[in-house]
Amino acid sequence: MPFSLIPHRLFDRYDQITPAYLRERGITLLLSDLDFTLAAKSTRRPDQPLRDWIAGLGENGVQFMIVSNNRSGTRVTEFCAELSVPYQGRAGKPSPRGLETAMARAGADRTSTAMLGDKLLTDVLAANRAGVLALMVEPVGGAVTLWQKVLHALQAPFKAACRRRCGKRTEKNQ
Repeated sequence: MPFSLIPHRLFDRYDQITPAYLRERGITLLLSDLDFTLAAKSTRRPDQPLRDWIAGLGENGVQFMIVSNNRSGTRVTEFCAELSVPYQGRAGKPSPRGLETAMARAGADRTSTAMLGDKLLTDVLAANRAGVLALMVEPVGGAVTLWQKVLHALQAPFKAACRRRCGKRTEKNQ
């Protein structure tokens, strides 16, 4: 299990990840964190743009599942029920265990799975340890609390490393 805090790719928002982008990489299962990745933690119900994005993934053959460390499953369970998507709770990220359980439930393997999240120490590290494509977004609503601001600042060097790596790949592919 590799120990890396560097995501494979950074995005500003979840909806920048298109079915075409995923298909080009052989991804048929997208696992995703919920809080600050798809919606602010205070958001109780999914909005229409999120519903449309998830529907678009499904229409293009990409399964979608939320994988969360959330200890109180009520909000996440209700949120997922409204989206009609499966949910893997108490994932234990950065342990790969929750991601591996989600992949088994979906009948997918590591090479066809990606994990989307907003935090390096949980989402990205779990994805890298599980051997799946690690995708990262900026937190929805931004860093609000002091702890979130500190965490955001600590993530900056790893995000910069990702940008350098992605830039080099782009130059080579042109």
